[in-house]
Amino acid sequence: MGTRRARVPAGVTDGAIAAGVAVTLLIAGLSVDRPAHYAEYAGLAYALLAISGLVLFFRRRNPIAVLVLTGLCALGYQALQVDVAAVAFLFAVYAAVRAGHRLVTVVAAVLMLITLPIAVLLTSPEMPVRAALAHSRGALEIAWIVAAFAAGEALRQAEARADEAERTREEAALRRANQERLHIARELHDSLTHQISVITVQATVAVHLARKRGEAVPDALVAIEQAGREAARELRATLEALRDDGKVSAHGLDQVPELVERARTGGLLATLTVEGQPQSLPVAVDRTAYRIVQESLTNVARHAGAATASVRIGYRPGALAIQVDDDGSAVPAAPPTPGVGLLGMRERVSALGGRLRAEPRVEGGFTVEAELPVDHAA
Repeated sequence: MGTRRARVPAGVTDGAIAAGVAVTLLIAGLSVDRPAHYAEYAGLAYALLAISGLVLFFRRRNPIAVLVLTGLCALGYQALQVDVAAVAFLFAVYAAVRAGHRLVTVVAAVLMLITLPIAVLLTSPEMPVRAALAHSRGALEIAWIVAAFAAGEALRQAEARADEAERTREEAALRRANQERLHIARELHDSLTHQISVITVQATVAVHLARKRGEAVPDALVAIEQAGREAARELRATLEALRDDGKVSAHGLDQVPELVERARTGGLLATLTVEGQPQSLPVAVDRTAYRIVQESLTNVARHAGAATASVRIGYRPGALAIQVDDDGSAVPAAPPTPGVGLLGMRERVSALGGRLRAEPRVEGGFTVEAELPVDHAA
């Protein structure tokens, strides 16, 4: 495999070009012959040469200002009889056209071609008009301006085509993602909905027959029926979110009491405690908090062998705290192997910039503690 060449930062390139042009102009200015009566203005002329080159460093950020300034500097040192080509102005023309300022650049170029001989005549009235025009043509040829304009326009169009190609690639990637999302939705529907519906219907029939016979309905059977209905609702919400490109379901902390109640129906002595003043939460935080409680209670029912569980939700300044404890069989010496549910919780919490602690308690059982920031969550 070949090695990728590191890109030089734009600021370094701009600085090198500006310094190179400034040095070139100064050398050219020092090498030309000037009338003796302009000797006292030599310092000003050389300063204008240096400035016209150095301001090119800012041509990307403010191309119009650089165009104007390089033009004024060229007028200044030409008026002081420093016969050096307006190289910096040509760079500025290129930069302005590349940035899309074509009309302004044309106007500036025309003004430069008109005012250059005028500036020379104003400072050297004894010079013939023909000589002033020739002097100006030597400093700034129309062909040079056209070449700089064409180069800037060609690169602007090339960059525009590159941007359009990038947008096209992004749109194609988005279409592929949407197609994959719809494919996942169909697969989920085909593989899960039927089975969940069968389980729910069978549990409902069993509950109905038990009540019809006057028999006691086992709590586990009622829990299966309710869990099946809830799973079907959540699956439909997930499918709608996949089909609708990220629209989220309405699950949040206001549904936590229902989770706790279903846990009680399943035979777990579950309690809910809310601390602090409830407040409006970002949607992502609200959904994540619900999922943490849901997954924690599910793990308690499936794996912990616990008799009790407590859910605490605390509204703190800038944060939401969630804690779920149980009195199951987990001990620090033999922590349970993290499953997909716990990994999913960690991913959700990390995505929001929060903290999660899930581990066995010293006194026995398992604890899940999460802290979610609410000030900057999306």
